[in-house]
Amino acid sequence: MNKSIAHRESRFIVAADGPRLHYADYGPPKSGLAPVVCLAGLTRSSEDFDRLARALAAEGRRVLALDYRGRGLSDRDEDWTHYSLDIEEADILATLAAAGVTNAVFVGTSRGGIHIMRLAAKRPDLIRAVALNDIGPVIDVAGLLRIKGYVGRMPPIPSMPIALAALKLVAGAQFTNVAQDEWEAFARATFVETNGKLELRYDPELAHTFDDVEPDSEPVLFTEEWGALAPFPILAIRGSNSDLLSQETFEKMRDGHPLLEALTVEGQGHAPLLLDAPTIAAIVDFVRRRG
Repeated sequence: MNKSIAHRESRFIVAADGPRLHYADYGPPKSGLAPVVCLAGLTRSSEDFDRLARALAAEGRRVLALDYRGRGLSDRDEDWTHYSLDIEEADILATLAAAGVTNAVFVGTSRGGIHIMRLAAKRPDLIRAVALNDIGPVIDVAGLLRIKGYVGRMPPIPSMPIALAALKLVAGAQFTNVAQDEWEAFARATFVETNGKLELRYDPELAHTFDDVEPDSEPVLFTEEWGALAPFPILAIRGSNSDLLSQETFEKMRDGHPLLEALTVEGQGHAPLLLDAPTIAAIVDFVRRRG
């Protein structure tokens, strides 16, 4: 790996309504290769993409990994209702404009994939190809209920070994095929040291986004947005243990899209961590061929 190319810079912009927004910028600012934009899950941050971003940047490609407001190094919002798809979309567009990105390969985990589908419907000019990590046109309620059960509920933790144990307790049933170094990287991406203790890298008020999710709720549908991806090459990734993207939906995605390549990450749930070498290699290969 070329360390100079894989260098990471933290950059910030100010959103239209005031919060400071962070994104991690890897690789050369100008390249003949299409840039890659990484969008994280609901409570996740740019840290989730560090290994992948460095692998992509090592090929001389620019990679941007964004922190939504209230996550990572971006400011928290005083009003939790601003943690909405519409406002986050405006933040994403503002970040891309500030970074000078006009067309890119997009990688989206969970909520990040929803943003990509929405962008395909509204701003298809931005998109060259797409990698969707454990997300599709139908979101199963079982997964949402499981996430609702833990979001924002973990108190500050005194040490990383305890944080790692807590993470395994919460996620271990879904993630049965994760190497120790991947668990450690997952923990580092989940927690940040604040005043001598480890806290989650997101605003606990995000838990309110699940207020309306109940056992009798209907599946959440993004069928129109999914349809907007029809012109684009897609790498669709699913964790074999996922309870948010069903195998049935995954197969329908594959069968209904001629430009879709499917990848199952065995022994991982929602959402695959994108930390293991085979998954990273598959994404790098897809980006190389499509970007």
